[in-house]
Amino acid sequence: MEKIKLGFAPTRRFVFSKEEALKFKNLIKEKIESFGLNMEIVDLEGINEEGLLYDRSDETRIIKKFKDAEIDAVFFPHCNFGTEDIVARVAKAIGKPVLLWGPRDEAPLENGMRLRDTQCGLFATGKVLRRFNVKFSYITNCSVTSPVFERGFKNFIATANVVKHFTNLRILQISTRPSDFWSVICNEGELLETFGIQIHPITLDELKKVTLKIEKSDSPDLEEAMGYIKEKLNWSNVTEQDVRRIASLKVAMKQLATDTKSTAIAIQCWSTLQDIIGIMPCLANAILTDEQIPVACETDIHGAITSIMVQAATLNTKPTFFADITVRHPENPNGELLFHCGNFPVSLSVEQNPKLNKHFLFDDHSPGTHEGEIKGGEMTLARFDGDHGEYSIFLGKAKGIEGPFTRGSYVWVEVNDWPLWEEKLVKGPYIHHSVGVHADVIPALFEACEYIPGLNPDPVDPTESEIRAWLRGSDLNI
Repeated sequence: MEKIKLGFAPTRRFVFSKEEALKFKNLIKEKIESFGLNMEIVDLEGINEEGLLYDRSDETRIIKKFKDAEIDAVFFPHCNFGTEDIVARVAKAIGKPVLLWGPRDEAPLENGMRLRDTQCGLFATGKVLRRFNVKFSYITNCSVTSPVFERGFKNFIATANVVKHFTNLRILQISTRPSDFWSVICNEGELLETFGIQIHPITLDELKKVTLKIEKSDSPDLEEAMGYIKEKLNWSNVTEQDVRRIASLKVAMKQLATDTKSTAIAIQCWSTLQDIIGIMPCLANAILTDEQIPVACETDIHGAITSIMVQAATLNTKPTFFADITVRHPENPNGELLFHCGNFPVSLSVEQNPKLNKHFLFDDHSPGTHEGEIKGGEMTLARFDGDHGEYSIFLGKAKGIEGPFTRGSYVWVEVNDWPLWEEKLVKGPYIHHSVGVHADVIPALFEACEYIPGLNPDPVDPTESEIRAWLRGSDLNI
């Protein structure tokens, strides 16, 4: 995946020790490089002999360097008090997520002098950023080696990745919503006007033509997709021709997404598609989602948006799964079934070779579902949604639990307080569709809302106050 490009703009003020500022500039850069993130650092070396932001005459060159590099975020570590007005002007001109932090000062020298006064400068810069209407993230003043800094920095990079992918989002919409699914109605014009999200619609007939053309070809992509299906799944319940058509559909959807520069797909997955090409798209959806092109069922545009946000919050390292929040657990009062017809990524399956099956409701003519339970563990569940011009993202954590067998792709989960979840989901603006991922990405998604005007975080577990305490590092007691 593409690297996050981070503008690294360490700052100092002339009245404090230049030598100490240079020392901490290098310590901080070495530390963030050691985190092993998929990140490219664009620093200020070459702007001046120190590679530090402090001289007002450098402002134009710094802005140009960052803009030319097309950075995705800016980090302003305060190596001493810092120069708050240049920080604010650069941040305003770049218009990307901003991270503000500085390393904690040591004790004053024996003669009473202080070398940096970093924390004091952070107070000043925070105020000036507010005057410039610049949104920013902040990590509590702590040492370079503190886990508070490491966790906060990693969370900021994940936040920046969410903002990057959200603000460049185009969704391939394959046909209209199914006529019975009023719940997935969305306002395309409002999504474009409010968030810049683009929808590229095509018909099922267009998809059919591309699929059948690929099916008749000797495309290496088709051979690769067929090989994947035969290797990863138990396909004894379907024919060789079924495998070829399912693989052709997967290749066609990916080709159409690539051609339209779409990063996610929302498809009318039933029942017209089965009438015109005789297969379900579930497994094709599953494979594409594993390949970082998430696919939302039943033309759920808001579901596709959620999938991109959640995937980006993992720094594109983990696959999402698109699920119905379906029924309560028969025994656990806080248990719930996450299910869909057969679209969960194969990589998440509990079985080594899960079943490629025929749909349990359309058995006569609909092979193409990936069936079976997926792994449990700690998860984040999320849902971007809205109506009446107001948008929010539901956020909650869950963990996998034992539960009875059911058809399709599924996992049983437990949450902290199901009646609270149910009330929030029913009263809305949410529906039965959610996106899950095996990672805790709630703080990154919560923080991303700071940079997305018109989108409000709506956490159920943890609460907003608990998330903010986590972001401060209060739980680490350091």
